[in-house]
Amino acid sequence: MRIYLYILAGLTSALIGWNLGQFFIADLGLIQKLPEIILFPCIAISLAIGMVLNEIFLSSPTRPKLNLRSALIPITIAAVLGLIAGLIAGSLVQILFLPQLGIPSFIVRTLGWLCIGTSVGFAEGFTWRWRSIEAGNKRRFRKRFRTSVIAGTVASLAAAILFEILRLIIGPSIRSIAGLEDPIGFSILGILLGLAFSLTVSPSYMVALRAGAGFEYRDPETEIYPVNQSYPRINPSLKFISNSETDQIEEGLSIQLPASGKILIGAAPEADIYIPTTVDCVAQIDLQARKSLLRVKERGVEVNGEKIQINKSILLKHNHVLTFRVNQTTNGMGEKQYGKEFYRFVYYNRFLDPQA
Repeated sequence: MRIYLYILAGLTSALIGWNLGQFFIADLGLIQKLPEIILFPCIAISLAIGMVLNEIFLSSPTRPKLNLRSALIPITIAAVLGLIAGLIAGSLVQILFLPQLGIPSFIVRTLGWLCIGTSVGFAEGFTWRWRSIEAGNKRRFRKRFRTSVIAGTVASLAAAILFEILRLIIGPSIRSIAGLEDPIGFSILGILLGLAFSLTVSPSYMVALRAGAGFEYRDPETEIYPVNQSYPRINPSLKFISNSETDQIEEGLSIQLPASGKILIGAAPEADIYIPTTVDCVAQIDLQARKSLLRVKERGVEVNGEKIQINKSILLKHNHVLTFRVNQTTNGMGEKQYGKEFYRFVYYNRFLDPQA
């Protein structure tokens, strides 16, 4: 699904940019003798904004209003970068098309498309700083930025080569229909850019658990927690995505989990996620390739409000709410009972930015 949405976003953005350019050139009559100076900026801006917006909404699909507010700075930067790159590409193409230079047209078009693709990759990677908490990690940001630029460059080069091959094969039939050649070419560019970004810019974390209710901030001096034992925390083998130096779990913090292995949750001192006033191991998360299994070891565990039986395994999906009830007591029949206190996590999968 992610690949299809990226391809659709690339195709749509390319066609919007082309139509916008035609509006300025044909309808408003702007610089008709130098169309690339208008057309290339429109396409570069549209593709840059389209790729950035697509990634923002895919990273947090359940919060469209929040996405629109947080997208203002990234899309503004993307538009400026697209405008600059588009003007450079359009001017370069116009200069290289001069008959005095005698440069083959396919080389000129390829250079122009390379400028557009590289600028889209630059915009996608650079604006990630304002779109994700992951970008706080400088090494991760540099890697993501470099990957985006390379993906945009390679995709635009591949699109240019593919388009030139198509022109050789079916060129005469395309050119016989007025105005069809350019939109087909830029559609190929948008499709390959979308495909490239769908494969290269997905979040690096396989899974994450975000702390919810029950982990509200507590006064460190009074140490008033939902229970009267030591505070909930993570094992040194784990870390928060926000690079927090503390091991205390607080509401809103996301715990980065490894790509594989077992995560123990409970009150044992060696538990990976320590939750006071439960058994030593209330549950376990088995992290495997592309899936995570929650193995329940004790009563008092709920997934999306549904009580889970002991020794039952649940395949976790994005936005699953995990609830662990505490304050156990035993009734007259020897059965464990739970009070109203609980700790809650929200599970995120690898396709969603942990900041979501």
